[in-house]
Amino acid sequence: MENGKLSSLLVCCTYLNLLKVIVRKWNQKEERFIKLPEEEEERFSDAVKRLEFDKQLGPYTLSQYGDWKRLSSYVTKDTIERIEPIGGEITIARESEMVGKFSKTAMEKALDDQLKNCKFSTPEEKSERRGCYYTAIPRVVKHKGMCGTELTNLNIDKTQLLESILMKEYGGDEDSLLAELQFAFIVFLMGQSLEAFLQWKLLVSLLFGCTEAPLRTRSQLFTKFIKVIYYQLKHGFQKDQKDFGAKSEGVSALLDESWLSSDSFLHHLCKDFFSFVLEAKVVDGDLLSWTRRLKELLEDSLGWQLGQNTEADGISFEDDEYAPVVEILDNTDCRNI
Repeated sequence: MENGKLSSLLVCCTYLNLLKVIVRKWNQKEERFIKLPEEEEERFSDAVKRLEFDKQLGPYTLSQYGDWKRLSSYVTKDTIERIEPIGGEITIARESEMVGKFSKTAMEKALDDQLKNCKFSTPEEKSERRGCYYTAIPRVVKHKGMCGTELTNLNIDKTQLLESILMKEYGGDEDSLLAELQFAFIVFLMGQSLEAFLQWKLLVSLLFGCTEAPLRTRSQLFTKFIKVIYYQLKHGFQKDQKDFGAKSEGVSALLDESWLSSDSFLHHLCKDFFSFVLEAKVVDGDLLSWTRRLKELLEDSLGWQLGQNTEADGISFEDDEYAPVVEILDNTDCRNI
């Protein structure tokens, strides 16, 4: 086969019990990989199994293997099958319509503008595509019949919401939640997916919004969570990602000025989380150690000052939906509505 014919082909091989070969061709007009006719795909698949392409392949970049393991340590085959779209193709073709109703930071707006300008196929084909099946995470918790004080407490400490989501959506499996967090981050980092970033942001906000769970009921989960986000941010803050396979401009989105701002959602969440964990009288040793490491990473990489909250810090959030819900009550006090 001529060398030039492989330049626009993506051939993926997975060794499990049997060899699985996935063949896709790059469509320059639509800017995406498309499936080949069945006969042509079978021909390439047979050639792979006969090792005909081996001498044209480059060596795997082993120096990045450790990074990949840390970024995908909880992702399993079940994770992918649960979240991926029907047909297995993750595309940003419809993301502009899907996430347009949400308020966005400067970085998110830039990604949204890029989606609108992409060269995708016809509107009819776009309308048939659906995004990933991410777990629904409420931004603000609301319950009928709950008084203002209870509602405020429920949103300030999201432990109860976390427990509900863990049981209802993940069958109590903490690792499945962490797997979705990793899946969303990888799709955002590698594919510049705004939908994936918003899901990552929701999960991070949920976990950092808990105060009881880290210290009492879910210390092990939060130790694993801090470790996961530590390696995500450490990787995202690296300037040169060429060996990992991500475009440099895609990774630079992680270093957008909205991340550096002291008004960013991550800054507020981390500062509050670090404050109560590091000042707690009783805290799990591993959680304390990883919290300190994450705090040091953010301070060194972004120049943040993550000490105790001061009066000058205020309570400003870049997105209202991530701010605590505060209800002002009159003399009616708490009663069912």
